[in-house]
Amino acid sequence: MTGEQSTHSARSVLGGHAPREQRTGSTLPFGDERHLLAHQWLVDEAYLLDDQAYTQWLDLLTDDIHYLMPVRVTTALGTGFDTAPGAAHFDENKYSLSRRVARFLTEHAWTEDPPSRLRHHVTNVRTFATGDNDHLIVDSGVLLFRSRGDVREPSLVSAGREDLLRREAGGWRLARRTILVDESVIRMQNLAIFL
Repeated sequence: MTGEQSTHSARSVLGGHAPREQRTGSTLPFGDERHLLAHQWLVDEAYLLDDQAYTQWLDLLTDDIHYLMPVRVTTALGTGFDTAPGAAHFDENKYSLSRRVARFLTEHAWTEDPPSRLRHHVTNVRTFATGDNDHLIVDSGVLLFRSRGDVREPSLVSAGREDLLRREAGGWRLARRTILVDESVIRMQNLAIFL
């Protein structure tokens, strides 16, 4: 695919506002300063998510963020797709993400009271240049461990992510995130989380 149709955001229901920057060339070397900065950004973000410091996490997002987790489907090899067209677990912008965060801070967030114990394991980080120096594409793998209460078994979610980081005043910000979970059926009790 080329042009606007080359991102999951371009094909999503609410992704019309999403930035369309694409990777150019092969992966940046691990010693490249841009790769090191992007990797540190991901690790710092993981610690905020583990601590459920969601208000601080929102500050790491651009105003035009698109946060997307398509529904994965199992299809034959030749079909050409592995996500359900128009279906997503998350298809969000800055406003909807901020409303989710605001709800966590109320007494109505019963799915997270008591709060889950979270650990985001981020690995396999690859960084790509784009058409301008103020954007980077970052691929990573994430494994989320979630434990809640004393009765239920803990949950795991494994996923690949493609992020678009944008350099703005004050540092790098997340402008687009596509999360591709590794299972068609998510076995977690609810999705009151961020990946």
